[in-house]
Amino acid sequence: MVQHQSATFNASFAALADVTRRGVLEQLCRADASITELAGKFRMSLTGMKKHVEVLEQAGLVTTRKVGRVRTCTLGAHCLQQEAAWIARHQQLWSGRFDALDGVLDELKRQEKAGGRKQKK
Repeated sequence: MVQHQSATFNASFAALADVTRRGVLEQLCRADASITELAGKFRMSLTGMKKHVEVLEQAGLVTTRKVGRVRTCTLGAHCLQQEAAWIARHQQLWSGRFDALDGVLDELKRQEKAGGRKQKK
């Protein structure tokens, strides 16, 4: 299970690491598009766009279907719920740590102010 989850996460995060691929997903949220249309919107060669779409497809984020010479892309079934839950858990962990650090810093500032008043007398 952990290895499968890790492989899925790796593919998802690798696909999302690229600004063009994130842009493709944003575009496909609005409407399905052919690889030719996507390549035109991103000012990219068909070969380059096809490679980006393949990475998204391997991660399950995009599906394609070919009708004649046109390959149309749609959002895939993988909706990133597990990845979002993973991020939320880590965000909660770090938020707790930063809150604790804020508490320590506030205490140190309070002690510094209290110590500074004593020295002036």
